[in-house]
Amino acid sequence: MSEMTGPASFGRVDTDGTVFVRTPEGERAVGQVSGAEPAEALAIYVRRFENLTVEVDLLEKRLKGGALTPDDARKRIAMVRANVHDAAAVGDLAALEARLDALTPLIEAKNEERKAARAAQNEETRAAKEAMVAEAEKIAAGTDWRGGVNRFRTLLDQWKALPRIDKATDDALWHRFSTARTTYTRRRKHQFAEQSAKRDESRALKEAIVAEATPLAHSTDWGQTSRDFRDLMQRWKAAGPAPREIDDKLWKQFRALQDTFFDARNAAQNEQDEEFRGNQEAKEALLDEYEPQIKPDADLARAKQLYRQMLDRWAEIGKVPRDSMRGLDNRLHKIDQSIKQREEAEWKRTDPQARELATDTARKIQAQIDDLADKASKAEARGDAKKAKELRASIDTYQTWLEQAERAAHDFGA
Repeated sequence: MSEMTGPASFGRVDTDGTVFVRTPEGERAVGQVSGAEPAEALAIYVRRFENLTVEVDLLEKRLKGGALTPDDARKRIAMVRANVHDAAAVGDLAALEARLDALTPLIEAKNEERKAARAAQNEETRAAKEAMVAEAEKIAAGTDWRGGVNRFRTLLDQWKALPRIDKATDDALWHRFSTARTTYTRRRKHQFAEQSAKRDESRALKEAIVAEATPLAHSTDWGQTSRDFRDLMQRWKAAGPAPREIDDKLWKQFRALQDTFFDARNAAQNEQDEEFRGNQEAKEALLDEYEPQIKPDADLARAKQLYRQMLDRWAEIGKVPRDSMRGLDNRLHKIDQSIKQREEAEWKRTDPQARELATDTARKIQAQIDDLADKASKAEARGDAKKAKELRASIDTYQTWLEQAERAAHDFGA
């Protein structure tokens, strides 16, 4: 028989058909095949060895790929090891056991990897849940009564999709999240109940306003009723919103009452404006007549006399159309202001206190000039030309000031 290689080299067949396998512990019988050639008999047990090899290969692959947990891997290795150790197979069984032994450090490495991955996932989950809790607490403290509901629903779905972390931390975070959600729900219900009560109150106030406005709609007391409607509008705005459909209905009623009154008022005022159009023309003519004559800067007394005459005639003419009031009033105001400004300037010019102050200032400056002149004369007498020159220069300066003071006194009528 030729020399065998591969798994078959670890076995032999006795003359009686008994098949043996060689192991580090020695040779042991694994079975007997009668009436077969030795090669055929060995082939049967080699195939069994090859099946064990496939099983070890698969175990290695699953473990390296992370398909097995460390505990499952240990159990599976122990099972395969038992099968290999007592296997009725021919092949390098010791090598298979060595491969199984080599998987133990790999299990530990995979176990550490799983721990690290689990720790990283736990940290990521914890951070995500803490962020969700912080957002939930912020929403609970806020007043977004519509968007907050949807956001809480989304946060809850996201929370459920996350894995659990250690029980103590997970329970504490969930308690905070749940508390925030409950707080928000209670505050929201309270807010809506309060809003509902306010809307009911607003409804009653606006119904009362409509009731008050109803008789005013046909009033012809234009001034007072206009003020009444303005007051009602202020009360309407202050009342706040009623329930939507009711609020719209009440507003249409109130607006219709306002329109009825103001349309009638505008029609009456337009008719009246046409009646007053002649008064407008008369007042424009009056202004055209007096504006060139009233010249306060030239003759204040005459200007005041003409202005009084014009005002008497102005009052006799009567009312003018509304659209001409501003223009006429502006022209009249301009005349009035020119007279008042001139009166103020005249008063300042003749102010006794100011006149006395200007006169006193001139006297003091003159006294200073006289004193300087006396000192200059004495300096010249004793031959001190330099000192005399300085004093004469000072006199020139004071003389300029004196002229200014005298002009001011003259302006005040002194």
